[in-house]
Amino acid sequence: MQLLRFGHAGAEKPGMIDASGQIRDLSGYIPDWAGDFLSPNALAGLPTIDPAIFPLVPSDTRIGPCIGGSRKYICVGLNYHGNAAALKQPLPVEPAIAMKALSAICGPHDDIELPRDASSTDWEVELGVIIGHKTKYIEEAEARVHIAGYCLLNDIADRELQSKRGGDSSKGRGHDSFGPIGPYFVPASALIDPQDIKLWLEVDGQRVQDCSTADMIFGVDYLVAYISQFMTLLPGDIIATGTPAGIGVGMTPPRFLTPGQRVRLGGDGLGEQAHEVVTHRSSER
Repeated sequence: MQLLRFGHAGAEKPGMIDASGQIRDLSGYIPDWAGDFLSPNALAGLPTIDPAIFPLVPSDTRIGPCIGGSRKYICVGLNYHGNAAALKQPLPVEPAIAMKALSAICGPHDDIELPRDASSTDWEVELGVIIGHKTKYIEEAEARVHIAGYCLLNDIADRELQSKRGGDSSKGRGHDSFGPIGPYFVPASALIDPQDIKLWLEVDGQRVQDCSTADMIFGVDYLVAYISQFMTLLPGDIIATGTPAGIGVGMTPPRFLTPGQRVRLGGDGLGEQAHEVVTHRSSER
């Protein structure tokens, strides 16, 4: 089951992919994929719905972020054995987390906009976890019932802003367009093992990341429980679970995004994203 949102930025509607791969408009059924409509109870009834009864969406319609109403976007750093080895970093004792600004969230085919004067913007294909229930002080064994589903995401970061401007590394993660999610999210009931998903990313057709979520240092359930010890997770909150080896900063010499490049990424059962890299532009929001 593949659930998504479509339409102009800021005015997206909820939809579903039908058996022929076309988008169906579910806005007459629910207001949005957000809030209580992401609870496992709400999602449980979806398999009984016949998508064919809902209107078709034109094939050229923009696909937006796969969920709405997020109140937190939490990024986990250095969470793959291979990436830690490539960066010559010791394995972390506890997960490292940072926050991404919600204004960074965009659609799976929107442009990646480089920050002004940027020269070190990097890519990070990741498995995204979407919270479905209010989650606070839970145990690892309880985590699955609090997860609405999963999505593909690219936790884009500018390394200069992230590491050389002092203080919180969130400075390098929050630029507009640095948080594409989707194209759709898959309910947790339809994706049995989040620790067995192949993730990949290409820059201008060259595959630079190719790994399974089995290489995670801290698994999905552990991350959800761990983060719930520090903050209350709410429906629609997003956890970016870390990226495999192959990021630009780990290459010799380091390699970063430049205007005109194309970034394509995907995950088993999670769909694909495709972006063009563009220069900084004035705010349109």
